[in-house]
Amino acid sequence: MSGPAADAGSSSGGPTRLLIYEPSHRRIAKELAAHGAALELLLMDEAGRLTLGGVEVTAEEASAEAAWANGDVFASGAARAFMTAMLKAPRLKWVQSAAAGFDHPVFGSLIAKGARLTTSHGQAVGMADYVLAGVLDYFQRGGERRTAQVESTWRRLPFREIAGTTWLIIGFGAIGQAVAQRARAFGARTVGARRNAAPHPLADAVISMRALGDHLPVADVVVLCAPLDAATRHLANAAFLGAMKSGAVLVNVGRGGLVDEAALLAALDAGTPAHAVLDVFETEPLPVGSPFWRHPRVSVTAHASGIANGQDARNQALFLENLGRYLAGQPLLHEVDPKDVPTPAN
Repeated sequence: MSGPAADAGSSSGGPTRLLIYEPSHRRIAKELAAHGAALELLLMDEAGRLTLGGVEVTAEEASAEAAWANGDVFASGAARAFMTAMLKAPRLKWVQSAAAGFDHPVFGSLIAKGARLTTSHGQAVGMADYVLAGVLDYFQRGGERRTAQVESTWRRLPFREIAGTTWLIIGFGAIGQAVAQRARAFGARTVGARRNAAPHPLADAVISMRALGDHLPVADVVVLCAPLDAATRHLANAAFLGAMKSGAVLVNVGRGGLVDEAALLAALDAGTPAHAVLDVFETEPLPVGSPFWRHPRVSVTAHASGIANGQDARNQALFLENLGRYLAGQPLLHEVDPKDVPTPAN
């Protein structure tokens, strides 16, 4: 969503000081230079050192006003230093995140100190592809096909079509809508669940979260892509799983905390859901001793559904668009409502 316009530029009337990871800066140096004197760059290198105008500074001295918290830095050894620099910046006004969610405690701390937060939908394309791939692999008995090939066995395996199935997509934002778009292309019926139950062109029906119990018994595929908060923690509990249709598939690409993992293991052992495609877990990395690794009804991946080849370019384009909007005092794209972000005070 777009947030309201706010004051542009530095609170002192000078240039906006932007905290950016130096390898990311190299990639978009030309685009940033086009802003001229309106922008002042605070660079963090791969060792976590900050420089302003070529001079090394501390986080407090640097006093960033804006920051681009992207996948480059959070996958690097400088991640902790970057978060510290944001949290110690006394006049931080805006952070562009490359993540879709905002349940990490650092985001709550940034909101608590008055910063605006914008998130990214850049992962939606890859995550939707992942969901379809996981369901197709199960429906088409991919594991059995691969085993037959390894054994050099000519085994003709009938499989299940997506056409005619019903998909209940819980969390009908950018990711959920991208899943619906793909599932409908295969002939599925899609039901989106979200707080706002207004109709959407990519859903055959949109329901409120309170109505989940009426739709779980008829859904062939249940996809979890909702944000994690107090209302959604352990949403997929014993009662939720017990209401699912026999033969249904559960897919979780949201957050591990959406699922009561002990309840899911018990439900899988009992046969419903028939299969679970899990990309996220309450403890990550997933411990070696976790029964999910070896469960015959589970497909496990390592929180990888969003790391597709196109997401960096989409995240970069969004940051540059929002930077221009910020400098011009225009509404920002995908701004998070502070009331939705858990803060230390909450």
